[in-house]
Amino acid sequence: MPITPVKALVADAKRQISSLPPEEAQALVAAGKALLVDIRDPRELSREGRIPGAFHAPRGMLEFWIDPQSPYHKTALAEATSLILFCASAWRSALSVKTLQDMGVENIAEMEGGFSAWKSRGGPIEKD
Repeated sequence: MPITPVKALVADAKRQISSLPPEEAQALVAAGKALLVDIRDPRELSREGRIPGAFHAPRGMLEFWIDPQSPYHKTALAEATSLILFCASAWRSALSVKTLQDMGVENIAEMEGGFSAWKSRGGPIEKD
């Protein structure tokens, strides 16, 4: 059986999740209605910078950090009214939102275009 291409997995996930433009994500966060969750690798944050106030949850730990029964659970992810995930270009975040929805997480979306879209529109960025 051939491997399903990642592009097909991402396209399928995007049909089943909510995607928000960066402007809407920023407005929801500013209004206290959402938490931005950066799932990029720590090396990407060091190289590219980060969105001020975004919670960093590396993709490899996301399911463990969101599960209240996991010893790795992070309360910040449970306390947020809604979560808006992003990665570099919205591929990993699409798959991640779909996975968290499958786990039962509600009020979750991805940010269209990811960090690249945020950066290209001049959104605020912090450098380490």
